[in-house]
Amino acid sequence: MKTITLAGTFDSKGKEFLYAKELIESLGLNTFTIHTGVYDPTFEPDVSNAQVAAAAGEDMKEIAAKKDRANATAVLAKGMEVLLPKLYEEGKFDGVLSFGGTGGSSIVTPGMRALPIGVPKVMVSTVASGNTEPYVGTSDIIMMPSVVDVAGLNVISTKIFTNAVFAIVGMVKFENNTTVEKKPLIAATMFGLTTPCINYAKSFLEDRGYEVLIFHATGVGGRTMESLISNGFIDGVLDITTTEWADELMGGVLAAGPHRLEAASKKKIPQVVSVGALDMVNFGPFDSVPNQFEGRKFYKHNPTVTLMRTTVEENKRMGEMIAEKLSLAVGNTALLLPLKGLSGLDVEGQPFYGPEEDKMLFDTLRENVDQSKVEMIEINADINSQAFAIAAATKLIELLDNKAREN
Repeated sequence: MKTITLAGTFDSKGKEFLYAKELIESLGLNTFTIHTGVYDPTFEPDVSNAQVAAAAGEDMKEIAAKKDRANATAVLAKGMEVLLPKLYEEGKFDGVLSFGGTGGSSIVTPGMRALPIGVPKVMVSTVASGNTEPYVGTSDIIMMPSVVDVAGLNVISTKIFTNAVFAIVGMVKFENNTTVEKKPLIAATMFGLTTPCINYAKSFLEDRGYEVLIFHATGVGGRTMESLISNGFIDGVLDITTTEWADELMGGVLAAGPHRLEAASKKKIPQVVSVGALDMVNFGPFDSVPNQFEGRKFYKHNPTVTLMRTTVEENKRMGEMIAEKLSLAVGNTALLLPLKGLSGLDVEGQPFYGPEEDKMLFDTLRENVDQSKVEMIEINADINSQAFAIAAATKLIELLDNKAREN
């Protein structure tokens, strides 16, 4: 029989979780309960808060005695991040449901994020209508707005809790038995201004039996791709659009964090990397651009997106960083340089055309990339040309074939 984990603060919201527990069991499924509150629970859970804290290397009694809410939340969140995937691997549950405010959501969602993609996970939260990135991250958590406070059973909350239970029960109980042909999975990065390149490459790869997943290089897109690579979902990477490094280094709004461009090397899977859209840093509306960039070259992409042309010095910094990340590679890696332009704006006649800036990027990469580990290929075309796209896709297929022969 399938089992749903209920995880949450059973001290302050015990009756709400009991309502969900009884409803789940009335629908023919088992429940497995985890108490993540600081104090004694309303009902006896299967996993105590002491066990959650112990998973983080802490003592729950000492934590409770300190009466430090922030510290308790951090410890319990760390414990859930360690414990929940361990319990899943042991076969304790098939899906997880939780209710919470900012604190409860912060405690349980780290554990949800640590579960494999595809495991049903629903979080009913007071913060679900706001910025959910800190809770969802790159996972597939379903955040359901609680509408009212999750503490209390009333005409609104019981309807929301009931819907949440029906949702998780449906996800766990009904399996899709449709068989899908398994094809080698390629991750590709795209931006609006590198779309033609990826469209050409995607068609080329699909015609040859590959399945292509496209990730928009918007910060969360890059992090999501890196996560899927790390978790073993991806067979090859066409990382054409590394523009997130421009935002990471220059303070733009689409940064993907300091570990972008690491996962493929660490997993030793074939990758073709390029420098797509490194000619730009992304900001919001023009009025939101930091004052420190006054006088720079800007392009108003649309009312909510302002692009800033990267300078010669900034291209040097980006070249050094990309070379550093590619140093993690141990083969199966190619770096392709589009000598005639990095994006749709960086070609002759367009606003960000910058031969001097691009030259610095290319020269820095030539000087710093370890070409005993990384094959460097220079294409006398812009990144959105069909010639460049086909060259990149062809090289990736070659690397994949080489990898297959090695195995």
